[in-house]
Formats: sequence, C-alpha cells, structure tokens
Amino acid sequence: MTDKATLSRGLNSRHIRFIALGSAIGTGLFYGSSESIRTAGPAVLLAYLIGGAAVFLVLRSLGEMAVSDPCAGSFGEYATKHLGPLAGFVTGWTYAFEMVIVCLADVTAFGVYMGFWFPDVPRWIWVLAVVLVVGAMNLFSVKVFGELEFWLSLVKIAAIVAMIIAGAAILVLGIGGADHAGISNLWTHGGFFAHGAHGFVVSFAVVMFAFGGTEIIGVTAGEAQHPEKAIPSAVNSIPLRVVLFYVLTLAVIMSLNPWQHITGAGSPFVEIFASLGVKSAAAVLNVVVIVAALSAINSDIFAAGRIMYGMAERRQAPPVMQRLSRGGVPRTTVAIMIAALLVGVVLNYAMPENVFLVISSIATFATVWVWLMILLTQVAARRRMTPGQAAGLKFPVPFWPYGQIVAIAFMVGVLVLLAFSGSTWIALVVGAVWLALLSGAYVLGGRPGASLAAPAAGAKEADGAGGTASGSAPAAAETRA
Repeated sequence: MTDKATLSRGLNSRHIRFIALGSAIGTGLFYGSSESIRTAGPAVLLAYLIGGAAVFLVLRSLGEMAVSDPCAGSFGEYATKHLGPLAGFVTGWTYAFEMVIVCLADVTAFGVYMGFWFPDVPRWIWVLAVVLVVGAMNLFSVKVFGELEFWLSLVKIAAIVAMIIAGAAILVLGIGGADHAGISNLWTHGGFFAHGAHGFVVSFAVVMFAFGGTEIIGVTAGEAQHPEKAIPSAVNSIPLRVVLFYVLTLAVIMSLNPWQHITGAGSPFVEIFASLGVKSAAAVLNVVVIVAALSAINSDIFAAGRIMYGMAERRQAPPVMQRLSRGGVPRTTVAIMIAALLVGVVLNYAMPENVFLVISSIATFATVWVWLMILLTQVAARRRMTPGQAAGLKFPVPFWPYGQIVAIAFMVGVLVLLAFSGSTWIALVVGAVWLALLSGAYVLGGRPGASLAAPAAGAKEADGAGGTASGSAPAAAETRA
C-alpha cells in the first residue's frame, strides 16, 4: 500500500522487449557458443533451432500465467499456487541460484574479453570491477534499469546485424584475405554432423545454457505497466530471435573459418575477425561482447532480486529481502547478489582456466530445472480450469497439450545428458545436493509459506483460475502497485 511495500511499475513495452532480447543474447552466444561448436560441429545450428523451439514453449507457458496473474514472484509464486508450497520454495530459490551461477559465468566472460586488450592483467581484477559497478547501477530505480538495458541491448542487436552483413560481404567479395572462407565450411570439414549423432546430442547440454535467462520475461510482469500487451509481444519475438541471433550468426562465423579453428580462448566472434586479418573489426566486436556481458550481468542481478523479493512476500525468504529503496528497488536482494558474485572473483583467482565450463554446466542444470517446473506448473494450472476458463485465456499456449508433453520430455532429456560428459556431470551432483538442501531447509524451517498456498489455491478455484478468464488479476496487481 505504500512505497516501502510495493515494487514500482516503471517498465513499459519497449523496456521489456529489449530486456528479453538482452537476456537471450549474452555470454551463452558470444562466448559459450565456442564450446557448443567444438562439441557438435556445424550441426550445432540444428541444436539451437530445436533448443530454441523448446524454450519458446516454456516461455509461452510462462506467458500464459504471467498475463493472467502478473506478480513479482512470477513462476515461484505460480508453482506455490498450483504445485504446492514446497515446489514454490524450491523453484524460487533454484531460480535465484541459477541467476547467481549464470551471473558468475557472465562476469567470468567479461574478464576473458578484457584480456583481448590487457592480457597481462589478472582476470579477477576485471571481475571485481564489473561486479561493483553493475551492482551499484541496479540500486537505481527500475525505470533507470529499463533504460540502461534498452540501450545495452540495442548495441548488441545492431552489432550482430552489422556482423552478419560484414561476414556476408567477406564471403561474397572475398575481402580481408579470407581464402578459406565459404559456405562449404559447414559440410566439408568432417561433414555437417562432424562428431556424429553423439556429439550432436551431447551439445544440448551446452546449447541450453545460451537460452538461460529468457524466463526473465515473466519476472518483469510484476513491474510492467501493461503486462497483457508487453509480455505476449516479448514472448512471440523468440522464434525470430533464435533464427537471426543464433542460427544465422553462427552460420556466418563457421562459414568464415572452419569450425575446428575456434579455440575458445576468447569470443568466437572476435577470434574469427582477428584470424581473417580484420583487426579493427575484431576490436569493435570485443567492445560489443563486453557490452553484451554488462547487459547480461545487469539482467541477472535484476531478476534474482525480484524473485527473492517475491519469495519474501510469500514468507519463503527472510523478511529483510522485502526492504525497498525510495525508488522501489529491493536493495537488500541486490546487495546479496553483489556479495554472492564476489565468489566469482575468488574462483577466477583460483582456477581461471576451467571456471567457465564448470559454472556454465551448473547453470544449465538450474536453468533447465526451472524451465521444467514452469512447464509442470502451467499444466497443473490448466487441469484445474473449466473449459470456459481455458477458452477465455488471453495468451494461451500453442499445441496444447502435446507441445507441453514434448517440451517436458526434452527438458528431462537435457538433465540426463549432463551425466554423459566428464565436464558436465558435476552439474548433476551439485544440482542434486542443492535440491536436497532446499528440501531439508523447507522441512526444518517449518514449511515456510505453506499457510499462504492453500488460501491462494482456494481463491484460484473460486474466481475461475485466479481471474484467468476475466483478467481481474492484472487489475488487482495494478491496484497493489
């Protein structure tokens, strides 16, 4: 009812669209793609298409719930309502954990990028600097965050489009001394499936990391001015994003230089243009990937803070996480994220060579687990609706229910894949320990938030799935804000 109790609705459609773009175009593409290319060869293009389709179904599931019931807790709150308080507790804290881990990968990548210009400076120094600077920026109002993310994302998008055009010019005109450049590179160096079916399948464990963070679309609903318009617009742009920013971009990269020449020592974007002798382009692209990392870190801190704030509202997190600044920002959760990211400084000091792969595999587990819970939550919500309520949905998922079944099976398959690689199996171990610790904490903590879940569920049934058909939830959310 007061500024101290509610988040500020300062995000408009433009902000949310570019926040979604920024979350999808980050370290997973600009740096992590080198690992997926080495694992699958050119077939990674097909892996990104399939993975992108599965993530689209996840986001449509989230979008259906977010448009009907926009809230700060997002999928953590939805899981509490439809799957029970334990599911909501585990989902919310796993997402916060995911954002911490993903952000650790992003700050690590930032340190790698800075090594392009300053190879003699220890990476951990850059990691410390970016954690403090971006963390401080997140203490401003949400509108400042939205504007900052808009411009950072705009730079990334413009750069990718320019890179595709420049790469096409090199391929067609043969400039830059690119004697070995050509589209034939996609199938002449060991074939399209260069590492066979095994390499193609295993690559999904790395490919899915690239899409981590896209679920921030649901988190923004609690601070969106018009969620019923902004959320569908952002979600429906996902297919074009996947084709343009992942498939087409990586196709150009692997056409410019044989895929096996990508080393992973830096961003493959920068490596390719540097190897072609286009030094100025490589320097410009390094600026772009640095901007991409800053954007991703910015979004990670924002998303984790909002999900923890929502959990505090449901009494599934300490009350201190509900404290807001005068600008309506959950300052305590931002401070917690900054403290957690200082672990990245230590890791980059202790094990600079292997830290990214270990972190990204753990992030993949947390990300896919959250996606799986989103899918299961939406299925549970739908099954409780009457046919009339389902027909009145403003943003229903496509291909119901078969698309959900396929997407759920796919996510389970990705989790299983983590066990078949020496570099990613540790993610399953860490993930299992994490889920066990959360379950234990829930029981020992006296089932936090359980008293809120049952009334919420009952209200859901009473008013037609929480105003799903009537659209009353958004109006209530606007009143709260």
